[in-house]
Amino acid sequence: MESNAVQIRSACEQDRSGILATHQSAFGDDEGPVIARLVAEMLDDPSAEPVFSFVAESKDQIVGHVLFTSVTIDPAGDVSAQILAPLAVTREMQGQSIGTRLVNESLTQLAAAGVQLVFVLGYPAYYTRFGFVAAGTRGLQAPYPIPPEHADAWMVHELRQGVIAAAAGTIKCCDALSHPKYWQA
Repeated sequence: MESNAVQIRSACEQDRSGILATHQSAFGDDEGPVIARLVAEMLDDPSAEPVFSFVAESKDQIVGHVLFTSVTIDPAGDVSAQILAPLAVTREMQGQSIGTRLVNESLTQLAAAGVQLVFVLGYPAYYTRFGFVAAGTRGLQAPYPIPPEHADAWMVHELRQGVIAAAAGTIKCCDALSHPKYWQA
């Protein structure tokens, strides 16, 4: 199946079971239950709002999902920021650029909604192609220390030009994501 047969759209409440199943499939038997539980907790967490959730759908089935939850920068700044966590494509649909489409289309939607910065803890080789750059070297620290050998995995993407230069501090995530176990790169 070609990725152009896949539609990207905002998620709705009826998508919840499909979203959780997508993360289970993408991350497998070991990590899948942990990630799916984290997604459910983040979707239910009032401190995560505003939440932006997007799905990739093929033949009325959810085959991909990306979640963005609100973050703040301490010391408090007047910056609208989100964190991308997590991104998943079902195992049978991986390798078809669905994740790329999800990230590109969701970043466009976030920029239109006034979001200025997006953070991610992920694979630099994957996320740098969307414009993500190392965050720590720009004065934007992760909620928990990132081991030096993985420092480049903590990244930020500027959706409004000039915001990174004016922002500095430590990121504070929603309650569900604010546990050290999620920050061990």
